[in-house]
Amino acid sequence: MTATRSDPGTPDCRGAVRYLWWLITCQRRRIAAGALLGSAWMVGLTLPPYLLSRAIDDGLEPGRESALAGWVAALLGAGVLNAWLAIMRHRTMTRVRLDAAFRSVQVVVRQATELGAALPRRVTAGEVVTIGFGDVAMIANTLTGTGPGVGAVLAYVVVAALLLTVSPLLAAVVLLGVPLLAVLVGPLLGRLQGVEAAYREQQGGLASRFEDIAAGLRVLNGIGGKEVYAQRYRNGSLALRAEGYRVGSVTSWIQALGVGLPALFLGAVTWLAARMAAQGTITVGELVAVYGYAAVLVVPVSAFIEGGYDLSRGLVAARRVIRFLTLEPESTGGEATSRGPGSPSALRDPASGVEVAPGMLTALVSARPSDSAAVVDRLGRFTGSAATWGATSLAEIDLTQVRRRILVADNEADLFAGPLRDVLRGRGNPDEETISRAVHAAMAHDIVRGLPDGLDSPVDAQGRNLSGGQRQRVRLVRALLADAEVLLAVEPTSAVDAHTEAVMAARLRAARSGRTTVVTSTSPLLLDRADTVYYLVDGSVAAVGSHRELLDRHRGYRLLVSRGLDDEDGDRGGEEAVPPSREPVR
Repeated sequence: MTATRSDPGTPDCRGAVRYLWWLITCQRRRIAAGALLGSAWMVGLTLPPYLLSRAIDDGLEPGRESALAGWVAALLGAGVLNAWLAIMRHRTMTRVRLDAAFRSVQVVVRQATELGAALPRRVTAGEVVTIGFGDVAMIANTLTGTGPGVGAVLAYVVVAALLLTVSPLLAAVVLLGVPLLAVLVGPLLGRLQGVEAAYREQQGGLASRFEDIAAGLRVLNGIGGKEVYAQRYRNGSLALRAEGYRVGSVTSWIQALGVGLPALFLGAVTWLAARMAAQGTITVGELVAVYGYAAVLVVPVSAFIEGGYDLSRGLVAARRVIRFLTLEPESTGGEATSRGPGSPSALRDPASGVEVAPGMLTALVSARPSDSAAVVDRLGRFTGSAATWGATSLAEIDLTQVRRRILVADNEADLFAGPLRDVLRGRGNPDEETISRAVHAAMAHDIVRGLPDGLDSPVDAQGRNLSGGQRQRVRLVRALLADAEVLLAVEPTSAVDAHTEAVMAARLRAARSGRTTVVTSTSPLLLDRADTVYYLVDGSVAAVGSHRELLDRHRGYRLLVSRGLDDEDGDRGGEEAVPPSREPVR
């Protein structure tokens, strides 16, 4: 399992069967061992009927007590051996299943990481969760059948050969009857793939809808839309339930046939053998053996049917995984030929006209926040552009270097579950003093003091046990602790009250002194701290200067940052025009 954890390998995404075969080839020895143990176990099941028949025919005659004791001892030994083989087979196939599951999870997570910021635009979170849990489990369960499947074929051949020594007629019945059972189940397996695929698609869509409702519950309550979305979710649930009934209907027939057909087959073979024993064609011991062989044959026949059922579902799941693995990341440039500038350099975005001076605090202002965010995406190389860093095109710089040196701090960035300390420090390992300074700079000390165990207090996924303002400040602390050469922060103070925002603006400037920092905002409290402010109109620079210079000479800027108040209010700098509806800090 260690190899799986370190490097899952490169999956074969040319088809569902090829993907399953890749999982098999990744653990050839283990699957071969499972097949060997499974074959030995199933073939071993044929020993007790044979030994029992010999004990009856040879040991029940008068004066043959020693023969009877010998055959009984052999029967006991066969039982112990088969029990050990069953244990080892089960352990081996469990390892096969877990290896396949972990390997699939790793390639899915790796693909999600490579898609990066493009992931939410390409596939829903609910779909990723459905793939990462449900589909991966189905695929892993499919591989469990590799051992019993091989053993079932071998056991089928061995039983037919043993019956041939008893009666060619009985052997012919077995040889023809088992393939007939597989033919009867085949059409149902094909139908199962169709209904299972439709069900899994609807399940992923409903999971996404549930996540959207949970994430936006407070907003939905505020605008009165909770019942509308709840009704849509109920309708989706009813549709999914109906589709689940279709899957259950087909599954029930497959499982019923998996139990019923082998039982009918056993009855037919036993009836035929009993008639032959009554006619004297075979002995009583051979009759017992035939019954035992037919009973043993129930195991491989059931394995055939269950294996086909698992394979059918596994192919559906593998197709969904492959569809995700073949998504292409959005292109953000050509081949890397540079590691980036060796000293602090200017970032330029020709599309908007923004030029970020090194070591300065730069602010981007726009009536449409998406325009400012688009500039940040280009400067952070999350979208392809002609942006440059120093004299080098961003597209030519090694992406690993870009991600290490330029940090885009999105206001909606995920917060993962865990102790607050781990949430804040990210992948680094800052000491207590460094964490304390970052918490102070982001005005987050009240969050730490308000939690029962301070920095060791648990934070729910997405910070759901924190308020909006608290989540925003936690994100800012995390960004400051990353200590990136260039920090691009999107709306870092939009969810806090005016007093908190004023202190955050001053401390952010001090904490990033001498380092390149870009913020997007329309808050005069934050803009007044910036060295340079770019006012964007329709995504392009309309004016540039300090906050107070733009207030004096650009009416559009003044109206925007003063929230539409008249010019007299705007001339006061806009600091008093902070909207009263902002969420209070909690």
